[in-house]
Amino acid sequence: MWELTRGLIGNLGYSILIAFTMSKSRTLQKIVDTDKKSNKDIITLGIIFGIYGIFGTIMGIDYKGSVVNIRNIPIIVSSITFGPIVGGIAGTIAGIHRLIYNMGQSTALACAISTIFSGIASGFLCKNKQSSNEYIYSVFSVVVTESISMILICLTNDDGVIIVNDIFIPMVIINSIGIIIIITIVNSILDEKEKLAGEQARITLDIANKTLPYFKEVNEESLSRVCEIIRSSLGSEFVVLTDDKEILAYSAKNKNIKIMHKIIVNDYTKRVIETGHAITLNNKRENAKTDLMENSIKSSIITPLIYYEKVIGTLKISFNNSSYITERNRSLAEGLSTLISTQLQLGKIKKLEEMAHKAEIRALQTQIHPHFLFNALHTITSFVRINPDMARELIVNLSDYLRFNLEVKDNLIELQKELEQVKAYVAIEKARFGDKIQINYDIPKECMNIKIPPLTIEPLVENAIKHGILKNRVGRNVWIRCIDESESCKIIIEDDGCGIDENIINQIYEETISDNKIGLYNVYSRVKLIYGKAPIIERLNNGTRISFNINKGDGYEGNNSR
Repeated sequence: MWELTRGLIGNLGYSILIAFTMSKSRTLQKIVDTDKKSNKDIITLGIIFGIYGIFGTIMGIDYKGSVVNIRNIPIIVSSITFGPIVGGIAGTIAGIHRLIYNMGQSTALACAISTIFSGIASGFLCKNKQSSNEYIYSVFSVVVTESISMILICLTNDDGVIIVNDIFIPMVIINSIGIIIIITIVNSILDEKEKLAGEQARITLDIANKTLPYFKEVNEESLSRVCEIIRSSLGSEFVVLTDDKEILAYSAKNKNIKIMHKIIVNDYTKRVIETGHAITLNNKRENAKTDLMENSIKSSIITPLIYYEKVIGTLKISFNNSSYITERNRSLAEGLSTLISTQLQLGKIKKLEEMAHKAEIRALQTQIHPHFLFNALHTITSFVRINPDMARELIVNLSDYLRFNLEVKDNLIELQKELEQVKAYVAIEKARFGDKIQINYDIPKECMNIKIPPLTIEPLVENAIKHGILKNRVGRNVWIRCIDESESCKIIIEDDGCGIDENIINQIYEETISDNKIGLYNVYSRVKLIYGKAPIIERLNNGTRISFNINKGDGYEGNNSR
């Protein structure tokens, strides 16, 4: 038994060396770095780990008509890490090889079956694993699959019991040690991916902070500074911003590179504008026909600037080396495109009109308070290192929130669309205040498509959180309810906070409210103007309730409806 153990330890060393070499492979890193793996990626992973398993068989030790090996280590690792489909492919490849290896060997069929089983079953056994007990599940998978292999050997071989007595314990121990080491190596690749994701969020926020001042006045000079900031932050050769017809601005590392003309001539850029889909150019030939006087570009990422489902331009980031076209840089470019799309639209709003009437919806469009934006950015920054996924999610929520406020017009929108804005706002606030805020939705499915004035519910929820719950740290719940009343739907916003002051209720009813309560009064006035009946504002024993009815099928166009 000791001789077998010593031989397996030697083979394990070779196996670890192979795993370490694989971890440095750019191809494998690129596949692992991809969040949503294609069928090609899955098959590639299955083949890689299947070949790895074949090496485990070849390096095995012949013993009494069997091969004492570490074949199952890469098979189980692939199944646990990438799922039973990858494991099944790898197990099938290694299992078929084992069947034809030393053809006619009495244990070949049993070992082949157990290898295929280990590739499929391990992924299911560890489907709900947590990172803290991943190694326990891995060792458990080794014990289960090796036990099944030994049982099959006993059933198919006259000397099966003798063979199993000699090889079972060494194989379980060495395979368990090996799988722990190799999963650690694989996890190092995954950890690197998380670090890159955090770095990506950090770079995006850094670029956002640096470029924000230049979107206040949108012109060629300010946009050139934006391009320069992006180029220097990413270490690229060239960055260009276009609208849907011509080049707006650019920045080049090589000052000899000059734009030949303003009109877009690059076919790939035109295709991005036409399709709205990003394009990656990986070689110099593809980058040859470009908008530049002098061209040393070898790779580029062209992403669309999309605003309100319409392509308004492109962002092109070019490098002098094709190795820069990574999943990380593609994702980063797409994130920057979303950010720039929103900021370009923000920059076009130089001065908001003074409210002609407090009931007009434009009053609410001015309520993107700077302190809310800064608090949101600060919250996102705090999550960049500790929770990159949350940081990315909050960036999307903030972008959705800002975009809705910019896009909103006087026409009615579906209740479901309004609730998306509410959820984007709440997600940002919950990131700051955690369990101190709880939003409860009780909305029948049949009410989701009713039309309401935009920015009707979100200001009331915002008011309930700021002035009802957070003001005196009383309560934590906000309820959003909708009751189907045949010809209308009754919408109720209620909280269990400190309760609205009765004087404020009277001032709203008497239309003498001060400007700092414009959000609540604006909703009150618009609902009253459009539907002829004002919302009911009630102070409760614990909190505030605001309710109003929306007539089904009612519609209006701006301020001309009634």
